[in-house]
Amino acid sequence: MKSSREFWHRWAESLRRYQLHALVASFLEAGSPFALLGAQAIYFSGGFVKSEQLTAVAGMLEDEAEVKAFASFLTGEGAGS
Repeated sequence: MKSSREFWHRWAESLRRYQLHALVASFLEAGSPFALLGAQAIYFSGGFVKSEQLTAVAGMLEDEAEVKAFASFLTGEGAGS
């Protein structure tokens, strides 16, 4: 399985295309209690839809440090990492 960081550039690019990057970053920074629930929902849906990217999103949502790092990446603070 790939690390979620391998998908970050693609996710950020898609979110920026639809101008959702700031909104998603805000939700990620503020919604840490819901992130774990989101991860569990994604894992549950994995029985119906298999996707390496969905598994990577779920893995990221389980790790609070990764969530904060991705939120920082989205806002441009961590674009160089």
